[in-house]
Amino acid sequence: MKKFISITIAAVLLAMPCVLQAQTKSAKSKTTTQKLDRSIRPEAAPAPLINIGKYESFTLENGLKVFVVENHKIPRVSFSLLLDYNPVPEGNMAGMADFTGQLLRTGTSSLSKDQLDEEVDFIGASLSTSSTGTYASSLKKHTEKLLSLMADVLMNPSFKAEELDKLKTQAISGLKAAQNDASVISDRISKQLVYGATHPYGESMTEKSIENISTEHCQAFYQAFFKPNIGYLAIVGDITTAEARTLVEKYLGGWQKGEVINYIPESPKVPASNVVAIVDRPDAVQSALRIGYPVELKTGSEEAIKARVMNTILGGGTFRLFNNLREDKAYTYGAYSQLMADKLTGRFMVNTEIRNSVTDSAINEIFNEMRRLREEHVPADELSLAKNYLNGNFALSLENPQTIANFAITTARFGLDADYYANYMKNLSAVSAEDVKATAQKFIKPENAYILAVGKAADIAPRLMQFGGGKSIKYYDFEGKEYDPDKKVKPAPAGVTAESVNLMYINAIGGEKALRKIKDITMMATTSMQGMTIGFDFYRKAPNKYMMKVGAGEMVFQKMVFDGTTAKLVSPMGGENKTLEGNELEDMKVESTLNAELFYTQLGISLALDGIEEVNGSDAYRLVLTYPSGKQSTQFIDVKSGLKVKETGEQGVATFSDYREVDGVKFPYAISQQMGPQTIDMKVLSVKTNTKIKDELFVIE
Repeated sequence: MKKFISITIAAVLLAMPCVLQAQTKSAKSKTTTQKLDRSIRPEAAPAPLINIGKYESFTLENGLKVFVVENHKIPRVSFSLLLDYNPVPEGNMAGMADFTGQLLRTGTSSLSKDQLDEEVDFIGASLSTSSTGTYASSLKKHTEKLLSLMADVLMNPSFKAEELDKLKTQAISGLKAAQNDASVISDRISKQLVYGATHPYGESMTEKSIENISTEHCQAFYQAFFKPNIGYLAIVGDITTAEARTLVEKYLGGWQKGEVINYIPESPKVPASNVVAIVDRPDAVQSALRIGYPVELKTGSEEAIKARVMNTILGGGTFRLFNNLREDKAYTYGAYSQLMADKLTGRFMVNTEIRNSVTDSAINEIFNEMRRLREEHVPADELSLAKNYLNGNFALSLENPQTIANFAITTARFGLDADYYANYMKNLSAVSAEDVKATAQKFIKPENAYILAVGKAADIAPRLMQFGGGKSIKYYDFEGKEYDPDKKVKPAPAGVTAESVNLMYINAIGGEKALRKIKDITMMATTSMQGMTIGFDFYRKAPNKYMMKVGAGEMVFQKMVFDGTTAKLVSPMGGENKTLEGNELEDMKVESTLNAELFYTQLGISLALDGIEEVNGSDAYRLVLTYPSGKQSTQFIDVKSGLKVKETGEQGVATFSDYREVDGVKFPYAISQQMGPQTIDMKVLSVKTNTKIKDELFVIE
C-alpha cells in the first residue's frame, strides 16, 4: 500500500504590526526664526478630556437591564444580550454550555432551523447565539421582526436531538483537526495548568465528553442560566429609548425570571516554583511556547490601568518581548504577553512559537524581560510610547457606538464609578515609572510560572530541564492527561525488528506475491469542504509514475504529475505552475514508487523501530522511515492486524481505516488527513488495479 500524499492550498497572512506614536509639543516661539533646541524634551500636554457619549438605561420588571445608545447616522439597529453568570464545572460533559448556546440557533417550538434561517435571511439580518447570550442586527425597518425572532430563539428553543447530533459531529471533527495544531493544543493545556483541570476555566471538551452530552443536559443548563434577571441588553443604532422600551417590553417582557446558581470556584494558586510541561509532537520542527499563571486582578480595579500599561511595555504589542525575540534574536515571528483581568481569576500569559533549537534561549530571554520590568524603572520615552499606544486604541474604540454600550454594561456589572471611562485617559496619563515597577513586582512572577512547550520532546526536553527547579518535566497528551513518557512508548518484544514489522504489514495487506502482480492503480475518492464536494483522482503505474487531480466537477483545483523523472505541481485556480527540484523531487521519486514498502532498501530508505504506542485504544508499532533527503515519517502498524492505522510527518497526520480487499490486496477506504487546523476526511469510492493505464496520462505539459 502506497504512502498517502495530499496537496492542499494554504494562504499565509503576514501581519506587519504598526504602532502609531503621537507626540505633543509645547514650546513658546519668540520669533519665527528661533531655532528649536532638540536636546530639550517637549513637555507632555495635559490628558485630554473624553466625551464618552450618551446612553440611557431602564430595567424591565423581570430584571432585564437595558442600555440604549442612539446613533442615527445609518438606519441600522443591533441587539446584544449578555447573561452574567459564573461558569460551572462540566466534568465529563465538558462542552455542554457551548452546545446549549449553539442549539438556540437551530430552531424554536414554531420554527425549524431552515425556517429560522429563511426568516433571518429574508430581512437581510444577522442572528447568532452563544452560551452567554445572543447578538442580532438588521436595518431599522426590520427591527421589530428581528427582535421577535431573537425573543423566540431566547424563550422557545426546541433542542432537537438531530440538531445536537450535527453539532457534535462538527465538534469531534474540529477536535481531530486540533490534535495537529500546536497553537490549539497549547491553549488547551496551558489553561488546564493555570486553572486546574476541574476549574471551569481549565476544562476542555473531549470526544468522550461530547458523546456524553444529550439534549436533556442542554435543556437543564438553559433552564438554570438563561434568565432575564442576570441579563444586560445593549441596543445600539437608529432607535430612540422610547421605541426601544416599547419593543423590549413587548417581546422580552414575558421572559420569566428565576434564581441562578452563583457558583464560586476555588481560586487557583501560582506554583511554588516553576513547573515545566511538554506535549510531545515527534515530527514538529518548532515549539508552541506558553508561560503563565493565575493572577488576582479584577476588572475595573485601581490596579487595572497600571497593569495594562505595564503589560503593554512587556509584550502587549510590538514592544519588549517582540523586539527581543523577533527583531534582535530572530527566534520567532512574534512574541506577546497578556494580563487579563477577570471577576473570578485573571491570568498572565506569554505566547510565542519558536524553533526547537532555541527553546531554552527564548525562555531565558522572556524571563530576563520579566525580571527587568520588576527591577528597573521603565525609561520615560518607552513609558510615553506605551501610553500613547493605549490612548490611541482607546480613542479609536470610541468611534464604535457599541463601545459606549459595552462601557455602560461593564460599569453596571462590576460596580465601577460612573466616570471610570470618562477619566480613563486622565488615569492612564498619571501612570508613572514607579507605578509600572510596583505593578510588575506584584503581577510578574518569573519564578512561579507554568512553562508549557508543545513540540518534539526528544529535542526540547533536555533544554527545558534547567527551568524546573530540579523537578521532573510533566508530560500531557492532547486531552490533558498526564503520562509517564517512559511508559508511553513501550519496548517491542524481543526478536521484533523494523524489517519484521514492515513484512508484517506487507503480509497483512495481501503479501509480496499479490503486490508484485499490481502494475497500476486507479483510486477515486471524495470529501466535503465548506459545503462543496471535492473529488480526488489518483493514478499510479509501475515503477514510479504518479498523477493526482483535485477538483469539483469540471473544475481542476490542483494537479500533480510525476513521469518518473520530472514532477510538476499545477494549480489552475491559483495560477501556480511549479516544477519540483532538490529534496522535493527526490522525495517524490520515492513516494511515487508503486508498492514502495517492497523496495525500501533499494530506495535508500532506512527503517527504525521505536517501540509500541497506543493508537485509538490499540497497540501499534512505531516504524520510523528516514528518506535519502533526511526527511522522516512515522508509520503506526497495528500489533494485532498488521495494518497501517496512522502516519505522521511533514505533511501532518494521516489515519487509515475501513480496509477492503481489491484483487487480493487491501486498501483503506477511509483516510483522514490533518494539516494544521485543516482536516480532510476522504471517502474512497473505488479502487481498480491493472487497468493498463497509458503512459500519456503522465506526460508533463
